[in-house]
Amino acid sequence: MSRPPNCADALAEIAALLGDRLSRSRADLDQHARSEAWYPPTPPEAVAFPETTAEVSAILTICNAHGLPVVAWGAGTSLEAQALAVEGGLTLDFSRMNRVLQLHAEDMQVVVQPGLTRQELNEELRATGLFFPVDPGANASLGGMAATRASGTTTVRYGSMRDNVMGLEVVLADGRVIRTGSRAAKSAAGYDLTALMLGSEGTLGVITELTLRLHGQPEAISAAVCAFDSLEAAVQTVMATIQMGIPMARIEFVDEAVARVFNSYAGTKMPERPHLLVEFHGSQAGVAEQARAFGEVVAEMGGADFNWASTTEARTALWKMRHNAYPACLAARPGSIGLVTDICVPISRLAEAVAETRADIEAEGIEGPILGHVGDGNFHAILLLDRDNPDHLARARRLAGRMADRALAMGGTVTGEHGVGIGKRGYMAAEHGQGWQVMGAIKAALDPNGILNPGKLVPGGAA
Repeated sequence: MSRPPNCADALAEIAALLGDRLSRSRADLDQHARSEAWYPPTPPEAVAFPETTAEVSAILTICNAHGLPVVAWGAGTSLEAQALAVEGGLTLDFSRMNRVLQLHAEDMQVVVQPGLTRQELNEELRATGLFFPVDPGANASLGGMAATRASGTTTVRYGSMRDNVMGLEVVLADGRVIRTGSRAAKSAAGYDLTALMLGSEGTLGVITELTLRLHGQPEAISAAVCAFDSLEAAVQTVMATIQMGIPMARIEFVDEAVARVFNSYAGTKMPERPHLLVEFHGSQAGVAEQARAFGEVVAEMGGADFNWASTTEARTALWKMRHNAYPACLAARPGSIGLVTDICVPISRLAEAVAETRADIEAEGIEGPILGHVGDGNFHAILLLDRDNPDHLARARRLAGRMADRALAMGGTVTGEHGVGIGKRGYMAAEHGQGWQVMGAIKAALDPNGILNPGKLVPGGAA
Protein backbone atom coordinates (compact mmCIF):
# COMPACT_ATOMS: atom_id res chain seq x y z
CA MET A 1 0.00 0.00 0.00
CA SER A 2 1.49 3.33 -1.06
CA ARG A 3 0.53 6.42 0.91
CA PRO A 4 0.14 9.64 -1.11
CA PRO A 5 2.78 12.16 0.00
CA ASN A 6 0.08 14.71 0.89
CA CYS A 7 -2.22 12.27 2.69
CA ALA A 8 -1.78 14.11 5.99
CA ASP A 9 -2.81 17.44 4.47
CA ALA A 10 -5.98 15.95 2.97
CA LEU A 11 -6.97 14.24 6.21
CA ALA A 12 -6.34 17.45 8.18
CA GLU A 13 -8.78 19.32 5.91
CA ILE A 14 -11.37 16.55 6.24
CA ALA A 15 -10.92 16.55 10.03
CA ALA A 16 -11.64 20.26 10.08
CA LEU A 17 -14.86 19.54 8.17
CA LEU A 18 -16.08 16.50 10.12
CA GLY A 19 -14.51 16.80 13.56
CA ASP A 20 -14.73 13.50 15.44
CA ARG A 21 -16.58 11.93 12.47
CA LEU A 22 -13.17 11.37 10.90
CA SER A 23 -11.68 8.41 12.72
CA ARG A 24 -8.16 7.03 12.76
CA SER A 25 -8.78 4.67 15.65
CA ARG A 26 -7.38 1.17 15.30
CA ALA A 27 -10.81 -0.34 15.92
CA ASP A 28 -12.42 1.59 13.05
CA LEU A 29 -9.51 0.92 10.69
CA ASP A 30 -9.61 -2.80 11.47
CA GLN A 31 -13.39 -2.94 11.03
CA HIS A 32 -13.07 -1.46 7.54
CA ALA A 33 -10.07 -3.62 6.59
CA ARG A 34 -12.05 -6.84 6.17
CA SER A 35 -14.78 -8.24 3.97
CA GLU A 36 -16.79 -11.47 3.98
CA ALA A 37 -14.36 -12.96 1.48
CA TRP A 38 -10.92 -14.55 1.84
CA TYR A 39 -8.90 -11.44 0.97
CA PRO A 40 -6.28 -10.31 3.52
CA PRO A 41 -7.05 -7.22 5.63
CA THR A 42 -6.23 -3.87 4.01
CA PRO A 43 -6.92 -0.99 6.42
CA PRO A 44 -7.47 2.55 5.11
CA GLU A 45 -5.63 5.59 6.50
CA ALA A 46 -8.85 6.91 8.02
CA VAL A 47 -12.62 6.41 8.05
CA ALA A 48 -15.06 9.28 7.43
CA PHE A 49 -18.70 9.20 8.53
CA PRO A 50 -20.54 11.78 6.37
CA GLU A 51 -24.14 12.77 7.11
CA THR A 52 -25.08 14.78 4.01
CA THR A 53 -24.44 14.91 0.29
CA ALA A 54 -22.79 18.30 0.78
CA GLU A 55 -20.25 16.71 3.12
CA VAL A 56 -19.54 13.91 0.63
CA SER A 57 -19.02 16.52 -2.09
CA ALA A 58 -16.62 18.51 0.08
CA ILE A 59 -14.69 15.37 1.05
CA LEU A 60 -14.27 14.27 -2.58
CA THR A 61 -13.19 17.77 -3.60
CA ILE A 62 -10.43 17.62 -0.98
CA CYS A 63 -9.37 14.07 -1.85
CA ASN A 64 -9.28 14.84 -5.57
CA ALA A 65 -7.07 17.86 -4.99
CA HIS A 66 -4.60 15.80 -2.96
CA GLY A 67 -4.81 12.53 -4.90
CA LEU A 68 -6.12 10.62 -1.88
CA PRO A 69 -7.93 7.34 -2.74
CA VAL A 70 -11.56 7.06 -1.61
CA VAL A 71 -13.56 3.86 -1.11
CA ALA A 72 -17.29 3.90 -0.32
CA TRP A 73 -18.46 1.51 2.42
CA GLY A 74 -22.00 0.29 3.01
CA ALA A 75 -22.35 -2.87 5.07
CA GLY A 76 -19.07 -4.50 4.01
CA THR A 77 -20.73 -7.62 2.61
CA SER A 78 -18.97 -7.72 -0.77
CA LEU A 79 -17.36 -10.98 -1.86
CA GLU A 80 -14.79 -9.64 -4.32
CA ALA A 81 -13.12 -7.05 -2.04
CA GLN A 82 -15.00 -4.16 -3.66
CA ALA A 83 -15.02 -2.13 -0.43
CA LEU A 84 -11.43 -2.76 0.70
CA ALA A 85 -8.91 0.07 0.58
CA VAL A 86 -6.27 -1.87 -1.34
CA GLU A 87 -4.32 1.33 -2.07
CA GLY A 88 -4.93 2.94 1.30
CA GLY A 89 -6.59 6.32 1.54
CA LEU A 90 -10.00 7.15 2.97
CA THR A 91 -13.01 4.90 3.54
CA LEU A 92 -16.39 6.68 3.36
CA ASP A 93 -18.72 4.90 5.76
CA PHE A 94 -22.38 5.64 4.94
CA SER A 95 -23.91 4.17 8.10
CA ARG A 96 -25.09 7.65 9.18
CA MET A 97 -26.83 8.29 5.85
CA ASN A 98 -29.52 5.68 6.38
CA ARG A 99 -32.91 7.37 6.16
CA VAL A 100 -36.00 7.04 4.02
CA LEU A 101 -36.27 10.51 2.48
CA GLN A 102 -39.54 10.32 0.55
CA LEU A 103 -42.23 7.70 0.08
CA HIS A 104 -44.42 8.00 -3.01
CA ALA A 105 -46.80 5.16 -2.27
CA GLU A 106 -49.22 6.07 -5.06
CA ASP A 107 -46.36 5.74 -7.58
CA MET A 108 -44.86 2.71 -5.80
CA GLN A 109 -41.54 4.52 -5.36
CA VAL A 110 -39.27 5.45 -2.46
CA VAL A 111 -36.24 7.75 -2.15
CA VAL A 112 -33.58 6.58 0.29
CA GLN A 113 -30.05 7.28 1.44
CA PRO A 114 -27.34 4.75 0.56
CA GLY A 115 -26.59 3.48 4.07
CA LEU A 116 -30.12 2.14 4.59
CA THR A 117 -30.19 -1.66 4.38
CA ARG A 118 -32.77 -3.64 2.45
CA GLN A 119 -34.22 -5.14 5.62
CA GLU A 120 -34.53 -1.72 7.27
CA LEU A 121 -36.35 -0.43 4.20
CA ASN A 122 -38.85 -3.29 4.20
CA GLU A 123 -39.49 -2.79 7.91
CA GLU A 124 -40.31 0.86 7.16
CA LEU A 125 -42.65 -0.23 4.34
CA ARG A 126 -44.44 -2.96 6.26
CA ALA A 127 -47.63 -0.96 6.89
CA THR A 128 -47.87 0.39 3.33
CA GLY A 129 -48.64 -2.85 1.48
CA LEU A 130 -45.45 -2.35 -0.55
CA PHE A 131 -42.01 -3.94 -0.43
CA PHE A 132 -38.60 -3.81 -2.06
CA PRO A 133 -37.88 -7.23 -3.55
CA VAL A 134 -34.18 -7.47 -4.34
CA ASP A 135 -32.72 -10.00 -1.89
CA PRO A 136 -29.02 -10.87 -2.23
CA GLY A 137 -29.08 -12.80 1.03
CA ALA A 138 -26.93 -10.54 3.16
CA ASN A 139 -28.54 -7.52 4.80
CA ALA A 140 -26.61 -5.28 2.44
CA SER A 141 -26.88 -1.51 2.17
CA LEU A 142 -28.96 -0.24 -0.73
CA GLY A 143 -26.12 1.96 -1.95
CA GLY A 144 -23.79 -1.01 -2.03
CA MET A 145 -26.43 -3.11 -3.78
CA ALA A 146 -26.75 -0.46 -6.48
CA ALA A 147 -22.98 -0.08 -6.84
CA THR A 148 -22.62 -3.83 -7.42
CA ARG A 149 -25.85 -4.20 -9.45
CA ALA A 150 -26.96 -6.81 -6.93
CA SER A 151 -29.48 -9.54 -7.55
CA GLY A 152 -30.41 -12.61 -5.52
CA THR A 153 -33.10 -15.10 -4.62
CA THR A 154 -36.03 -13.12 -6.05
CA THR A 155 -34.43 -12.00 -9.31
CA VAL A 156 -36.26 -14.62 -11.37
CA ARG A 157 -39.54 -12.81 -10.58
CA TYR A 158 -38.71 -9.20 -9.73
CA GLY A 159 -35.42 -8.51 -11.46
CA SER A 160 -32.13 -7.17 -10.09
CA MET A 161 -31.09 -3.68 -8.98
CA ARG A 162 -30.85 -2.83 -12.68
CA ASP A 163 -34.63 -3.24 -12.91
CA ASN A 164 -35.54 -1.59 -9.61
CA VAL A 165 -33.44 1.59 -9.46
CA MET A 166 -35.10 4.50 -11.23
CA GLY A 167 -32.64 7.25 -10.44
CA LEU A 168 -29.59 8.20 -8.40
CA GLU A 169 -27.83 11.14 -6.86
CA VAL A 170 -24.09 10.69 -7.39
CA VAL A 171 -21.06 12.70 -6.29
CA LEU A 172 -18.28 12.60 -8.89
CA ALA A 173 -14.57 12.48 -8.12
CA ASP A 174 -14.18 16.27 -8.35
CA GLY A 175 -17.09 16.92 -5.99
CA ARG A 176 -19.76 17.66 -8.59
CA VAL A 177 -23.22 16.35 -7.69
CA ILE A 178 -25.34 14.91 -10.50
CA ARG A 179 -28.76 13.33 -10.68
CA THR A 180 -29.48 10.47 -13.03
CA GLY A 181 -32.85 9.16 -14.16
CA SER A 182 -36.19 10.44 -12.89
CA ARG A 183 -39.42 9.30 -11.27
CA ALA A 184 -41.06 8.86 -14.66
CA ALA A 185 -41.76 5.32 -15.84
CA LYS A 186 -39.56 5.79 -18.91
CA SER A 187 -37.35 8.30 -20.68
CA ALA A 188 -35.67 8.77 -24.06
CA ALA A 189 -33.58 11.74 -22.88
CA GLY A 190 -29.93 11.03 -23.55
CA TYR A 191 -27.46 8.52 -22.14
CA ASP A 192 -28.67 6.23 -19.38
CA LEU A 193 -26.36 7.44 -16.62
CA THR A 194 -28.27 5.47 -14.00
CA ALA A 195 -27.40 2.22 -15.76
CA LEU A 196 -23.79 3.40 -16.09
CA MET A 197 -23.48 3.90 -12.33
CA LEU A 198 -25.21 0.62 -11.46
CA GLY A 199 -22.48 -2.00 -11.17
CA SER A 200 -19.65 0.56 -11.37
CA GLU A 201 -18.56 -0.47 -7.85
CA GLY A 202 -17.73 3.06 -6.75
CA THR A 203 -15.16 3.59 -9.50
CA LEU A 204 -17.12 6.32 -11.33
CA GLY A 205 -18.89 8.15 -8.51
CA VAL A 206 -20.25 7.82 -4.99
CA ILE A 207 -24.00 7.21 -4.64
CA THR A 208 -25.67 9.45 -2.05
CA GLU A 209 -29.36 8.93 -2.86
CA LEU A 210 -31.48 6.30 -4.64
CA THR A 211 -34.99 6.35 -6.11
CA LEU A 212 -36.29 2.78 -6.00
CA ARG A 213 -39.21 0.98 -7.60
CA LEU A 214 -41.47 -0.81 -5.10
CA HIS A 215 -43.85 -3.73 -5.55
CA GLY A 216 -47.12 -4.72 -3.94
CA GLN A 217 -46.93 -7.27 -1.16
CA PRO A 218 -48.46 -10.47 -2.59
CA GLU A 219 -51.83 -11.63 -1.32
CA ALA A 220 -50.58 -15.19 -0.93
CA ILE A 221 -47.13 -16.77 -0.56
CA SER A 222 -46.28 -20.44 -0.60
CA ALA A 223 -42.86 -22.07 -0.25
CA ALA A 224 -41.58 -25.63 -0.43
CA VAL A 225 -38.50 -27.84 -0.37
CA CYS A 226 -38.09 -30.97 -2.48
CA ALA A 227 -35.26 -33.50 -2.84
CA PHE A 228 -33.83 -35.17 -5.95
CA ASP A 229 -31.71 -38.24 -6.51
CA SER A 230 -29.20 -36.33 -8.62
CA LEU A 231 -27.88 -32.86 -9.18
CA GLU A 232 -28.78 -33.11 -12.87
CA ALA A 233 -32.44 -33.95 -12.13
CA ALA A 234 -32.77 -30.93 -9.86
CA VAL A 235 -31.26 -28.57 -12.44
CA GLN A 236 -33.35 -30.08 -15.24
CA THR A 237 -36.43 -29.38 -13.09
CA VAL A 238 -35.39 -25.73 -12.88
CA MET A 239 -35.00 -25.55 -16.64
CA ALA A 240 -38.36 -27.20 -17.29
CA THR A 241 -40.10 -24.90 -14.80
CA ILE A 242 -38.69 -21.76 -16.40
CA GLN A 243 -39.39 -22.96 -19.93
CA MET A 244 -43.02 -23.73 -19.01
CA GLY A 245 -43.45 -20.15 -17.85
CA ILE A 246 -44.43 -21.03 -14.28
CA PRO A 247 -44.00 -17.66 -12.48
CA MET A 248 -41.67 -18.56 -9.61
CA ALA A 249 -40.82 -15.89 -7.06
CA ARG A 250 -37.76 -17.84 -5.98
CA ILE A 251 -36.19 -21.09 -7.15
CA GLU A 252 -32.98 -22.00 -5.38
CA PHE A 253 -30.71 -25.03 -5.64
CA VAL A 254 -28.51 -26.62 -2.97
CA ASP A 255 -26.47 -29.78 -3.42
CA GLU A 256 -26.17 -32.71 -1.02
CA ALA A 257 -23.21 -31.12 0.79
CA VAL A 258 -25.29 -28.03 1.62
CA ALA A 259 -28.21 -30.20 2.74
CA ARG A 260 -25.86 -31.99 5.13
CA VAL A 261 -24.60 -28.65 6.46
CA PHE A 262 -28.17 -27.41 6.98
CA ASN A 263 -28.96 -30.48 9.05
CA SER A 264 -25.96 -29.84 11.27
CA TYR A 265 -26.25 -26.05 11.49
CA ALA A 266 -30.01 -25.52 11.57
CA GLY A 267 -31.23 -28.82 13.00
CA THR A 268 -33.20 -29.76 9.89
CA LYS A 269 -33.78 -33.33 8.70
CA MET A 270 -33.23 -32.92 4.98
CA PRO A 271 -32.20 -36.05 3.04
CA GLU A 272 -28.55 -35.68 2.05
CA ARG A 273 -29.42 -35.18 -1.58
CA PRO A 274 -29.72 -32.18 -3.92
CA HIS A 275 -32.74 -29.97 -3.17
CA LEU A 276 -34.76 -27.17 -4.69
CA LEU A 277 -36.18 -24.43 -2.49
CA VAL A 278 -39.09 -22.63 -4.17
CA GLU A 279 -41.57 -19.85 -3.48
CA PHE A 280 -44.70 -18.61 -5.25
CA HIS A 281 -46.30 -15.15 -4.97
CA GLY A 282 -49.73 -14.01 -6.15
CA SER A 283 -53.42 -14.45 -5.46
CA GLN A 284 -54.66 -17.44 -3.48
CA ALA A 285 -55.88 -19.13 -6.67
CA GLY A 286 -52.78 -18.21 -8.64
CA VAL A 287 -50.38 -19.53 -6.04
CA ALA A 288 -52.34 -22.78 -5.78
CA GLU A 289 -52.19 -23.25 -9.56
CA GLN A 290 -48.47 -22.45 -9.69
CA ALA A 291 -47.76 -24.93 -6.91
CA ARG A 292 -49.79 -27.62 -8.65
CA ALA A 293 -47.98 -27.12 -11.97
CA PHE A 294 -44.59 -27.15 -10.27
CA GLY A 295 -45.50 -30.32 -8.39
CA GLU A 296 -46.21 -32.03 -11.69
CA VAL A 297 -42.79 -31.08 -13.02
CA VAL A 298 -41.12 -32.35 -9.86
CA ALA A 299 -42.96 -35.66 -10.12
CA GLU A 300 -41.90 -36.09 -13.75
CA MET A 301 -38.27 -35.46 -12.78
CA GLY A 302 -38.32 -37.96 -9.91
CA GLY A 303 -38.38 -35.42 -7.08
CA ALA A 304 -39.47 -36.55 -3.62
CA ASP A 305 -39.89 -35.42 0.02
CA PHE A 306 -41.97 -32.42 -1.05
CA ASN A 307 -42.38 -30.35 2.13
CA TRP A 308 -44.45 -27.17 2.21
CA ALA A 309 -43.62 -24.24 4.47
CA SER A 310 -47.21 -23.19 5.02
CA THR A 311 -46.79 -20.53 7.71
CA THR A 312 -44.96 -17.21 7.73
CA GLU A 313 -42.67 -18.54 10.45
CA ALA A 314 -41.82 -21.66 8.45
CA ARG A 315 -41.07 -19.61 5.31
CA THR A 316 -38.91 -17.22 7.29
CA ALA A 317 -36.97 -20.13 8.75
CA LEU A 318 -36.54 -21.68 5.29
CA TRP A 319 -35.03 -18.56 3.73
CA LYS A 320 -32.98 -17.72 6.81
CA MET A 321 -31.45 -21.16 6.49
CA ARG A 322 -30.71 -20.56 2.79
CA HIS A 323 -29.21 -17.12 3.46
CA ASN A 324 -27.00 -18.58 6.19
CA ALA A 325 -25.51 -21.20 3.87
CA TYR A 326 -22.10 -19.52 3.73
CA PRO A 327 -21.50 -19.19 7.49
CA ALA A 328 -23.03 -22.64 7.95
CA CYS A 329 -20.52 -24.16 5.53
CA LEU A 330 -17.64 -22.41 7.31
CA ALA A 331 -18.92 -23.63 10.69
CA ALA A 332 -19.05 -27.19 9.38
CA ARG A 333 -15.32 -27.06 8.72
CA PRO A 334 -13.81 -25.19 11.71
CA GLY A 335 -10.76 -23.08 10.94
CA SER A 336 -11.48 -22.86 7.23
CA ILE A 337 -11.91 -19.85 5.01
CA GLY A 338 -14.17 -19.65 1.99
CA LEU A 339 -13.43 -18.65 -1.56
CA VAL A 340 -16.93 -18.05 -2.87
CA THR A 341 -17.24 -17.68 -6.61
CA ASP A 342 -20.18 -17.44 -8.98
CA ILE A 343 -20.88 -17.71 -12.69
CA CYS A 344 -24.05 -17.27 -14.75
CA VAL A 345 -24.88 -19.16 -17.94
CA PRO A 346 -27.87 -19.47 -20.27
CA ILE A 347 -30.52 -21.73 -18.75
CA SER A 348 -30.00 -24.28 -21.53
CA ARG A 349 -26.38 -24.81 -20.38
CA LEU A 350 -27.04 -24.75 -16.64
CA ALA A 351 -27.11 -28.50 -15.96
CA GLU A 352 -23.92 -28.99 -17.95
CA ALA A 353 -22.15 -26.13 -16.18
CA VAL A 354 -23.08 -27.38 -12.71
CA ALA A 355 -22.09 -30.98 -13.50
CA GLU A 356 -18.70 -29.95 -14.92
CA THR A 357 -18.06 -27.69 -11.94
CA ARG A 358 -18.83 -30.54 -9.55
CA ALA A 359 -16.36 -32.77 -11.46
CA ASP A 360 -13.70 -30.04 -11.23
CA ILE A 361 -14.21 -29.70 -7.47
CA GLU A 362 -13.82 -33.43 -6.97
CA ALA A 363 -10.72 -33.54 -9.18
CA GLU A 364 -9.05 -30.76 -7.13
CA GLY A 365 -9.79 -32.54 -3.85
CA ILE A 366 -11.43 -29.46 -2.32
CA GLU A 367 -14.65 -29.33 -0.38
CA GLY A 368 -16.94 -27.15 -2.49
CA PRO A 369 -20.68 -27.10 -1.83
CA ILE A 370 -22.73 -25.74 -4.75
CA LEU A 371 -25.85 -23.65 -4.47
CA GLY A 372 -27.42 -20.77 -6.28
CA HIS A 373 -30.19 -18.68 -7.72
CA VAL A 374 -30.57 -21.13 -10.54
CA GLY A 375 -33.83 -19.63 -11.78
CA ASP A 376 -31.70 -17.16 -13.72
CA GLY A 377 -28.79 -19.51 -14.50
CA ASN A 378 -26.61 -18.23 -11.63
CA PHE A 379 -24.88 -20.56 -9.19
CA HIS A 380 -22.12 -20.40 -6.58
CA ALA A 381 -19.38 -22.68 -5.34
CA ILE A 382 -18.22 -22.25 -1.73
CA LEU A 383 -14.65 -23.52 -1.85
CA LEU A 384 -13.58 -24.37 1.71
CA LEU A 385 -9.86 -23.95 2.33
CA ASP A 386 -7.40 -24.43 5.15
CA ARG A 387 -6.63 -20.93 6.39
CA ASP A 388 -2.84 -21.31 6.29
CA ASN A 389 -2.50 -23.66 3.30
CA PRO A 390 -1.27 -21.79 0.20
CA ASP A 391 -1.69 -24.92 -1.93
CA HIS A 392 -5.40 -25.01 -1.05
CA LEU A 393 -5.79 -21.39 -2.13
CA ALA A 394 -3.88 -22.00 -5.37
CA ARG A 395 -6.11 -24.98 -6.22
CA ALA A 396 -9.25 -23.01 -5.42
CA ARG A 397 -8.21 -20.08 -7.59
CA ARG A 398 -7.33 -22.46 -10.43
CA LEU A 399 -10.76 -24.05 -10.08
CA ALA A 400 -12.49 -20.65 -10.04
CA GLY A 401 -10.62 -19.75 -13.20
CA ARG A 402 -11.90 -22.86 -14.95
CA MET A 403 -15.43 -21.97 -13.86
CA ALA A 404 -15.01 -18.52 -15.40
CA ASP A 405 -13.61 -19.93 -18.64
CA ARG A 406 -16.51 -22.39 -18.78
CA ALA A 407 -19.08 -19.63 -18.32
CA LEU A 408 -17.62 -17.60 -21.18
CA ALA A 409 -17.42 -20.63 -23.46
CA MET A 410 -21.12 -21.24 -22.82
CA GLY A 411 -22.11 -17.66 -23.65
CA GLY A 412 -22.39 -16.59 -20.02
CA THR A 413 -20.61 -14.24 -17.65
CA VAL A 414 -17.84 -14.69 -15.08
CA THR A 415 -20.05 -13.21 -12.37
CA GLY A 416 -23.82 -13.10 -12.15
CA GLU A 417 -23.95 -11.10 -8.94
CA HIS A 418 -20.75 -11.04 -6.88
CA GLY A 419 -19.29 -8.34 -9.09
CA VAL A 420 -15.71 -7.75 -10.21
CA GLY A 421 -13.73 -5.98 -7.48
CA ILE A 422 -10.30 -7.57 -7.36
CA GLY A 423 -11.14 -11.23 -7.73
CA LYS A 424 -12.83 -11.15 -11.15
CA ARG A 425 -10.85 -8.29 -12.72
CA GLY A 426 -8.44 -10.71 -14.38
CA TYR A 427 -11.29 -12.15 -16.47
CA MET A 428 -12.68 -8.85 -17.72
CA ALA A 429 -10.62 -8.66 -20.91
CA ALA A 430 -11.71 -12.18 -21.88
CA GLU A 431 -15.37 -11.36 -21.31
CA HIS A 432 -15.49 -7.85 -22.79
CA GLY A 433 -12.60 -7.61 -25.23
CA GLN A 434 -12.09 -4.00 -26.33
CA GLY A 435 -15.16 -3.11 -24.30
CA TRP A 436 -13.03 -3.34 -21.16
CA GLN A 437 -10.74 -0.65 -22.54
CA VAL A 438 -13.82 1.48 -23.21
CA MET A 439 -14.75 1.06 -19.54
CA GLY A 440 -11.27 2.28 -18.68
CA ALA A 441 -11.74 5.32 -20.92
CA ILE A 442 -15.02 6.18 -19.17
CA LYS A 443 -13.27 5.85 -15.82
CA ALA A 444 -10.47 8.16 -16.99
CA ALA A 445 -12.99 10.75 -18.19
CA LEU A 446 -14.95 10.86 -14.93
CA ASP A 447 -12.04 10.27 -12.54
CA PRO A 448 -8.84 11.44 -14.23
CA ASN A 449 -6.83 11.35 -11.00
CA GLY A 450 -7.95 7.79 -10.30
CA ILE A 451 -9.02 8.38 -6.70
CA LEU A 452 -12.31 6.43 -6.73
CA ASN A 453 -11.90 2.84 -5.55
CA PRO A 454 -8.57 2.31 -7.33
CA GLY A 455 -7.40 -1.20 -8.16
CA LYS A 456 -10.90 -2.49 -8.90
CA LEU A 457 -12.97 -3.37 -11.96
CA VAL A 458 -11.22 -1.38 -14.72
CA PRO A 459 -7.77 -1.60 -16.33
CA GLY A 460 -4.79 -0.05 -14.54
CA GLY A 461 -3.76 0.27 -10.89
CA ALA A 462 -2.91 -2.41 -8.39
CA ALA A 463 -4.30 -5.91 -8.83
